[in-house]
Amino acid sequence: MSRLNRNLTYYCSAIALMACATSVHAQEAGAPEDAASVDDIVVTASRIDRAGFEAPTPTIHLSAEDLSVGARPNIAAALNDMPQFRATTSAQTTGTNTGAGNAPVDLRGLGINRTLVLIDGRRVSSENDLNAVPSVLVKSVDVVTGGASAAWGSGAVAGVVNIGIDRYFTGGKLGAEYGVSSYDDAEQERFEGAWGADFADGRGHFVIGGEYLDNEGVIPKASRPNIGRWATVNGALQPDVGFANAAYGGLILSGVNRGKVFNPDGTLRPFDYGTVSGTNSIGGEGPSNDDLSPLVTPQRRYTGLASAVYEINDKLRVTADVRHSRMWNDYVWFGDHDRGDLTISIDNAFLSSTIKQQMAAAGQTSFTFGRFNSDLSYSTIDFERVTTQATLAVDGEFGDSWRWGAYYSHGEFENNIDTPGFLLKTEFANAVDSVIDPVSGRAVCRVTLTNPNSGCVPINLFGLGAPSQEAIDYVTGTPQQRATTKLDVAGVSLRGEPFSLPAGDVSIAVGLEARKEQTDQRIGELDAAKAFKTFSFSAMSGEFSVKEAFAEVLVPIVKDLPILNDLQFNAAARISDYDTTGSIWSWKVGATNEFFPGFRGRMTQSRDIRSANLSELFTTTTTGWNNINDPAKNGALVYTLNNGGGNPNLRPETADTLTLGVTYSPPSIPGLNLSLDYYDIKIDDVITTIAPQDLVNRCYNGNLDLCSKVERDSAGNLVRTMSTYVNLAEYHTDGIDAEASYASDADLWVPGATGRVTMRLVGTWVNSLTTDDGVTEIEYVESQGYSFGLGVPKLRVNASLGWKGEVFGANLRARYISAGDYNSTVAISNNHIDAFTYVDLGLTADLAHYGANGVELYANATNLFDKDPPVGSLYSPYYDVIGRYVTVGARYRF
Repeated sequence: MSRLNRNLTYYCSAIALMACATSVHAQEAGAPEDAASVDDIVVTASRIDRAGFEAPTPTIHLSAEDLSVGARPNIAAALNDMPQFRATTSAQTTGTNTGAGNAPVDLRGLGINRTLVLIDGRRVSSENDLNAVPSVLVKSVDVVTGGASAAWGSGAVAGVVNIGIDRYFTGGKLGAEYGVSSYDDAEQERFEGAWGADFADGRGHFVIGGEYLDNEGVIPKASRPNIGRWATVNGALQPDVGFANAAYGGLILSGVNRGKVFNPDGTLRPFDYGTVSGTNSIGGEGPSNDDLSPLVTPQRRYTGLASAVYEINDKLRVTADVRHSRMWNDYVWFGDHDRGDLTISIDNAFLSSTIKQQMAAAGQTSFTFGRFNSDLSYSTIDFERVTTQATLAVDGEFGDSWRWGAYYSHGEFENNIDTPGFLLKTEFANAVDSVIDPVSGRAVCRVTLTNPNSGCVPINLFGLGAPSQEAIDYVTGTPQQRATTKLDVAGVSLRGEPFSLPAGDVSIAVGLEARKEQTDQRIGELDAAKAFKTFSFSAMSGEFSVKEAFAEVLVPIVKDLPILNDLQFNAAARISDYDTTGSIWSWKVGATNEFFPGFRGRMTQSRDIRSANLSELFTTTTTGWNNINDPAKNGALVYTLNNGGGNPNLRPETADTLTLGVTYSPPSIPGLNLSLDYYDIKIDDVITTIAPQDLVNRCYNGNLDLCSKVERDSAGNLVRTMSTYVNLAEYHTDGIDAEASYASDADLWVPGATGRVTMRLVGTWVNSLTTDDGVTEIEYVESQGYSFGLGVPKLRVNASLGWKGEVFGANLRARYISAGDYNSTVAISNNHIDAFTYVDLGLTADLAHYGANGVELYANATNLFDKDPPVGSLYSPYYDVIGRYVTVGARYRF
């Protein structure tokens, strides 16, 4: 851990010295008392904002302290540690596609588009990317683990993540953090700061905060022995898998020199194939992108938020805020290789005379050729994502029990990408077809003989490092994308208690909302001309708008009777009118009851909706490549082109959600809280892309409609899959969430001990998660190693034990993942994954006792025992592919 030793003092001492220098001022500053009023209340599962109201839909509340466990780099990573979430990538891995660096959340494994993200109850631009939210100002996060479309609109099918901002933070705080893995990589620096103060004689309050992060990533994938170069070949997960039809410097695939590879000087030697299976080799010298491409993409980002609250009078308050973030980096991406698709003629200008003579003697006029183009067209990706959103809100009160609110928000999200290094189709073909000019005796493109002004530059492909820079510049170009997505949303609402019943006040909430979303994705001239051989961006533009009205009511039915100590009925409805698909209803009915002191039951039945988003509606053709196990070819691994795209004819999804649960906080045991909830979610007309592997499997199993999206050549070999958006018949999942938490003084456990002890146990058991395309139903529970499927473990449990004393504190957490399979949709002989338990440890020290008021030092180690992931866990949603990761830091509050 050399970097850790080298940087620990550097990153902590600056804040500690600052704190000591200003300790007198820190002693004078006092934390303000909490002053919550009714109009500060946000019940995330509901629009009812009455003090003390407990919604019937299960909600998990996470404080800023809860989110800090493990020192995760963003809120999404912290939430993905929770059993209810399926990480789209592992907690620290970000992937290497064009969405690398995003930080989304996915409740229940139903897809990130079915988890609605809010900030203080309002939609956010940049969709579901929590990297755009500064964690330094996050007060808490509420997670609604059931459908909430009636309350919040489209997208809340799986639930809601509502991020609460500390708009009344007073004083200042600074922080610095450094992290590094047990492999001495993934080095990360993070800095944060915030400041807040009253103005206008206390009628107003202003707060500003932000953070900066720089993570060097993990390069390459092969730096982790259980990750890089693993693939499913011959019905088993195999190590050291590479290309069998391409090599560094070029591999001859036919004719007299078949099986020979070019040395850097242009001579030939035999190629070590290892064990060949189709177009892949196991062992040997077959190259792989995993030898060069990142496992964790490097990234830099900053994000900030400023908020001002001003009370015009006791009944009227104005809030304005602006949020801005930028993420960017430039790193090696993946190669544009030739895997047996090139034909080299005997008269090629760069072939040696020896090879030409061998070919002529064998009566051979050409050969097929494969080349791993690490020295020619191994692209980089230069990306930038910028999010800006401004919101103006007005809240007021009138009468004795009425609250109203109105707001407008405008947000813009830019996603700009350049990926230099991809082969140009025509230029590359012309450059490869080179000959000796009979007049000058120099190497030229054949096309130059008939068109001297072609500008073509001949390319030498024979040997690693053989292509000249001039030729590389001629045959490669830069796919480009400039995309802007805009969100405009406004709403008005009225909440209050119009009358009372014998059991208590009736509460209502009504409101109107309108939203417009639009996107404009422009591409480079070369992309538009389809000039690239393999990869290119696609243009996209479109918009939709929706007008909505909602109403909700809370009715106390019975109170203070045996068994029916506090029975309340809750109902909500929303009508959403889309200009693309028309009107659709969502609704919810629920009830809560206190059966005896501290023991409550809750139940909801809801109909939730999700209309197609901009990408699902308007994306034009996308291009990618995937490894597919072809069941029609005995599971042979095939590297196959996949095209995706949008579908303007998509129907809205509808979901039926049932939750049943109980909570218990026994009065005789203060600090103990227990909850148990059952959920059942069935989604019809599911808007989705079907993973290429699933497309092939479902076609093979008899879905003739999906066979139209699987293309084969005359010999039955896979050529292309088409994962465009479709309405699939059904998703269905059900399971149980359970939580137990307890807090008490430490001396209850150890006589004379000081401080406070906290314990928490959170678990999710999934009975089933299936997809049904109308022909085949596939079960995804326990299919948990394959990153591009929908799989979820049967059981995930987090257990934590914390202690906080006057000076020191500690938190120990265990994360359990039950046993399962790598990918149950494919026959794999070594498919099983044992149960995993990760242990995390956090330590804190408050230096006020030593004269440095406001200073806290901390250290965290995730995956404390450096547990290796299962083999083949690239981009795994559950397993830690980084290894033990240690962060150290300091915070200073003044």
